[in-house]
Amino acid sequence: MKALFIGDIVGKVGRSAVKSLLPSLTDRYKIELVIANGENIAGGFGLTESLVVEMLKAGVHIITTGNHVWDKKDFVSFIAKDDRVLRPLNFPPDVPGYGSVLYTLSDGTKVAVLNLSGRVFMSNIDCPFRTAKAEIERLSKETSIIIIDFHAEATSEKIAFGFFCDGKASAVIGTHTHVQTADDTILPHGTAYITDVGMTGPINSVIGIEVKQIIKRFLTAMPARFETAKGQGMLSAVVLDIAKDSGRSSKIERLQIRHP
Repeated sequence: MKALFIGDIVGKVGRSAVKSLLPSLTDRYKIELVIANGENIAGGFGLTESLVVEMLKAGVHIITTGNHVWDKKDFVSFIAKDDRVLRPLNFPPDVPGYGSVLYTLSDGTKVAVLNLSGRVFMSNIDCPFRTAKAEIERLSKETSIIIIDFHAEATSEKIAFGFFCDGKASAVIGTHTHVQTADDTILPHGTAYITDVGMTGPINSVIGIEVKQIIKRFLTAMPARFETAKGQGMLSAVVLDIAKDSGRSSKIERLQIRHP
């Protein structure tokens, strides 16, 4: 099967790039499943119900998130209703929402998507390694194809997590830092891996935010309200080629496409 994983969508520029470029990418690569990290679709911070619907209508099947999932308070009630939008599974018990989902392709093949958050330089939530182990064991009873969004800051934690899941998951895709890394690979036991898939948002920005605002913050250390940058966008993604019978990946291809 072919799956497309789109990196962190930031604001209007990112959403526009997805809506414009996704149809041609789906046709070109014969994509059967589209996953996108959408925790920044609402002005760079959080999600709203209307914007989630917009991305689903654009052709995204599953939306993953991370530490910004709770930024819009009104969204908390929605996330408990729709398992197409995930939040990290390793949040404490009783947190609303879903941390994983089983998605059925048009030919009946089941694909599991799992969302987890790292802890290094992030919130000190439950252990992603132990949480992943238990959930992979549960999901493996339903399907051999398991794709993980590991939303984390530290490259060491991401790489360690990739090897921890090697042979157990089909793919471990890093998100959160918004800068695409050049270490896409197939690990020894068949797991596709990349430390960070990158950002889908404005090119001339500091990870999606207006450049002048971020520079001012560094110069003055004063708090300020950040705004997403405008202008030309970039869609960052990876294409995964996964065997439907074994769940092993044979290829991971990085994409970065300018828009418009």
